Amino acid sequence: MSINTVESMVNWIEVNIKRNPTLPEMSNYVGYSQFYCSNKFHEYVGITFKQYLSKRKLTLAAMEVKNTQDRLLDIALKYGFSCQESFTRAFVDAFGCTPNQYRKTSATIQLYMRPTKLPVENVEFLKT
Repeated sequence: MSINTVESMVNWIEVNIKRNPTLPEMSNYVGYSQFYCSNKFHEYVGITFKQYLSKRKLTLAAMEVKNTQDRLLDIALKYGFSCQESFTRAFVDAFGCTPNQYRKTSATIQLYMRPTKLPVENVEFLKT
C-alpha cells in the first residue's frame, strides 16, 4: 500500500466525518482488507482509525463550539454523539474543560490536526 493510499483514507475520513464513517466502509473505498487498512493506517498516522476518528470529531466540534453560537446539542449530534452529556464527557476527557467553559473563556486547548503529506521519497536528509 502506498503512502498515497493512506492519504486517500485520511481524505475519505475527513469528507465523511459527519456521517460516522466505519473501517469496513473505508477499506471498501480503497480496496484493501480491513485488517491491512487498519495496520497501514496506524503505521502512517500513528494512531488507530478509531482514535483518529474520535480525535478529529472532537477537534472539529471544538472549532464549532468556539467559532459559532450553535447549540452544544446540535454540535454534539452533528459529530455523532448520542447526546450532549456524552459529548461533554468526551470533550472534558480530551481537553480538560467542558464545551461551555471553552466557549466562554479564552482557554487554549490542543486540537488534533490531520496529518500532512510527507512522501518518503521527498524527505531530504541533512549531511553532517
